[in-house]
This record gives sequence, C-alpha cells and structure tokens, in this order.
Amino acid sequence: MILRASGLRKSYGERLAVDDVSFELFAGEVLAVVGESGSGKTTLLRLVSGNLRPDAGAVEFATRHEGVKNLYSIGEAERRLLARTDWGFVHQRAEEGLRMNVSAGANVGERLMALGERHYGSIRAAAADWLSRVEMDAARIDESPGAFSGGMRQRLQIARNLVTRPRLVFMDEPTSGLDVSVQAKLLDLLRSLTRGLGLAAIVVTHDLAVARLLAQRMLVMREGRVVEEGLTDQVLDDPQHPYTQLLVSSVLQP
Repeated sequence: MILRASGLRKSYGERLAVDDVSFELFAGEVLAVVGESGSGKTTLLRLVSGNLRPDAGAVEFATRHEGVKNLYSIGEAERRLLARTDWGFVHQRAEEGLRMNVSAGANVGERLMALGERHYGSIRAAAADWLSRVEMDAARIDESPGAFSGGMRQRLQIARNLVTRPRLVFMDEPTSGLDVSVQAKLLDLLRSLTRGLGLAAIVVTHDLAVARLLAQRMLVMREGRVVEEGLTDQVLDDPQHPYTQLLVSSVLQP
C-alpha cells in the first residue's frame, strides 16, 4: 500500500462534495477516478494530495523510510516537502503547475534543489535529460514556458514533476483542452512513463478512453459517492451500476 483513503467527507456549505469515500492505492498502480462534472472527483483528488483538508476521514501514505503516516497529522512544512519530492501533481492547466516567469530548465531544476542539489551543471544536465524524456527539444531549455504550445507546456509540467523520481503522481484531467492529436501523443507518453518508471498514479478524468488507456483500476463517482469500482476493463466492458452503464453507453453511442 502506498496510499489509503478512509471515510473521506467534504462539504461546501450545504453541498456534500465527497461522501464517505475509501480506497487503497498500491505501488506501481494507476487508478482512474471518473464521473461527470460535479461528481466530486476533483475534490477527492485535492483531499488525497494534501491540497484540501477533509471534514472527516483520513489519508495515510507509506513513506520511504518512516512507515505509514497520516497526511493531515504531519506538519505543513513536511507536507510541502512531500509534495515537492516524493509526490507530483499534474494540473489540468499547465500554467497552474509551472512558474511562467522562469525558464523551462529552471522549472524542472527547482524540484532537484528541494532535494538539496546545488551543482548548477548537474541540475542543468538533469533538466535537459528530462526535457528529452518527455519528447521536448532540450535546446529550448532556456526558453520560458510561454514560448511553448499547450501540449508542450503540459509535457514540461510532467518533466518538472518526474525529475525527482516520485513514487506517486496525481493528475487532474491531464489531457483536457488539447487537440485530439496532441491528446493522443500525450497519453502515449504518460502511459510509457508510468509503466516504465513503475509510478503509482491517481488520474481524474471525465474521458473513459483516458481511463482505459492509463489505468488498471477505476472508481466511478456520482454526487460525491463511489458508485462502482473495479478493474478498468471489467467496469467499462460490463458495468453494473445504472450510472456507470449510462456513462459507458453515452460514449459508445454515435
């Protein structure tokens, strides 16, 4: 087990956004959380990634050396360090996950500095290597993120997150808003990286095709609750809950 959510609950005023959600994630596993807009999937992601405190419930994670800890029992400084080193977060809008006023290389190198790396040459070499890994031109290492297309900015955000070799990455609609051809290439890259590096990941998406391509297991959310869960192919090929059946049929219909 690398992460365990237990009885998570979160309300915004009288609206219950996440209602008694529990699940486990294991090392190297990719979990998709799917549902329509307003289903609670993004709120759930924010809860388990430490970006939002739950009203009830717990999030436990397995550290590299110190056993299992409760995410909301550790200090804010330790939680920030965890987010910059052992975890990653790929935002739907790359601009939210990048520093737009520094170079591509600096965006990637900052996370290495959080681990204590201070040698400029080593940082620059690692940044160039990771730009190449996400199929960007390393010769553009000194350009600002604003000089890149939306798809390239998303690749840069992925490089920034993976340079520290995290064990767990959270992804919020990572291909949303991109052209279909750009989406397809980015999905191929994400699948290659998660499998090649043995990453655990939680991917929030409204796109069932994204879930099928990236995730071994999935949760289906409706009105803050998990209505169905299981192996991705099993859930999509033989959905049991009426809501999941509706989601699948709406995708399959011409």
